[in-house]
Amino acid sequence: MNRRVIPLNELSAVPAFSSAPGAPRGYVVDRLARPLRDLRISVTDRCNFRCMYCMPRTVFGRDYPFLPHNALLTFEEIERVARLFVAQGVEKIRLTGGEPLLRKHLERLVERLAALRTSDARALDLTLTTNGALLARKARALKDAGLTRVTVSLDALDDTLFKRMNDADFPISSVLDGIEAAHAAGLGPLKINMVVKRGTNDSEIVPMARHFRGSGAVLRFIEYMDVGCTNGWNMAEVLPSADVIDRINTHWPLVPLDAHYPGETAQRWRYVDGAGEIGVISSVTRAFCSSCTRIRLSTEGKAYLCLFANTGHDLRALLRDGVTDEQISDAIARLWRAREDRYSQLRGQAAGGPRVEMSYIGG
Repeated sequence: MNRRVIPLNELSAVPAFSSAPGAPRGYVVDRLARPLRDLRISVTDRCNFRCMYCMPRTVFGRDYPFLPHNALLTFEEIERVARLFVAQGVEKIRLTGGEPLLRKHLERLVERLAALRTSDARALDLTLTTNGALLARKARALKDAGLTRVTVSLDALDDTLFKRMNDADFPISSVLDGIEAAHAAGLGPLKINMVVKRGTNDSEIVPMARHFRGSGAVLRFIEYMDVGCTNGWNMAEVLPSADVIDRINTHWPLVPLDAHYPGETAQRWRYVDGAGEIGVISSVTRAFCSSCTRIRLSTEGKAYLCLFANTGHDLRALLRDGVTDEQISDAIARLWRAREDRYSQLRGQAAGGPRVEMSYIGG
């Protein structure tokens, strides 16, 4: 796995560009005028699933060298760096993994992050993405700690196919129980993410839509992406989002919806009969790099400017070397202002070489 790191002190030569016109003072934009709004924090590099498109067992086997506990950012360190990101304009924090619910006492971190406020005193949108395996037992505690909502990754309803895809013999019934528990706890609006792989699980598109119609959950279909170097990605296995919409529209007519906010990754559609909405995330066939406002923080404190990045920037060294908040904030600002990543727009033209694995920095 590629984990090449750039020390943040190497960014000292990057000029401190001003914020975008009209942006609140102190907020930063990158070289393509994109503001910093979303922080995704990976709290563990471990997972109890071995999904073929993310952590294939042939690579992440019994002897795979996962990070030791002392390499991980502590909850105190995560809270500190999150507070500094919020000061730069972050309004939404998503906890990811690996599988984030494997991190012990995660609700304690949620409580710390839920106490943060934006510059205009608003609460953060604090969310979590999970495979749902442990959600039934964790949902209530997470909600009580201040978590806003959850997204559950679910790629099939057929139990045999689901077990084959998670490669851990984990039953679909337990994930559905977790979804119910999250709904009962008030962790909503609940989102369900299905990665669609042509020839593997695309037969589940209509059954998934049928199951979640009218449930209050928002089902989102994600094109199979070339993240990392271990999932054997092949363009022939990508089912374009337009085909997904066509399949569902044949059964239940759909009409497009406007985005909730600038930079939203999903294109939204609603059922004409009022049974809710779905979304499609089209990183391969319809890149949305131009509005991307996300930065990712790895389990041991490396900042990545793109899901398809091949280098990280070391924040943990600053956190553990007695550097002041002001100095770390300046490093974050300079890092973002130097950003010009747009891999999905340049797919096929982008430079080759190893890329960071999705399981290491979350989706």
